[in-house]
Amino acid sequence: MTKLNDLRDNEGARYKFKRVGRGIGSGKGKTSGRGVKGQGSRTGVALHGFEGGQMPIYRRLPKRGFNPINAKEYAEVNIGRLQAAIDAGKINAGETITAETLAAAGLVGKIGDGVRLLARGELTAKVTIEVAGASAAAIAAVEKAGGSVKVAAEAAEG
Repeated sequence: MTKLNDLRDNEGARYKFKRVGRGIGSGKGKTSGRGVKGQGSRTGVALHGFEGGQMPIYRRLPKRGFNPINAKEYAEVNIGRLQAAIDAGKINAGETITAETLAAAGLVGKIGDGVRLLARGELTAKVTIEVAGASAAAIAAVEKAGGSVKVAAEAAEG
């Protein structure tokens, strides 16, 4: 057990500020490790992305990507974690398990658009679970243990 007067930061948790420009003996004297002359040796440098006044490429190209604004954000729960919570007594396997039950047990933080059940781990308890989505392997694992999964109608299975 640690005492309050023995508390220390982890090794390397704080960066030791390097004192530059204090003589050649320090190894970082004169130019302070910045080389010689030019924009890079001066303060307030913005070299990356600057193209000499020309419109930069990141502004010439259209915004495009793989972040659909209406994508659903699911909280994910693996069946192994579900079994661990049942074993620890945080969840009653006899009752229907919902997103609220999982949140109360601390298995998910922010529910978002619902909970998605995934198949990592092993489930031995017979459970009835209501989720927004579930992988085919997770459904198979729950049914193998004698339980059932009810998936919300609007969620796509896969």
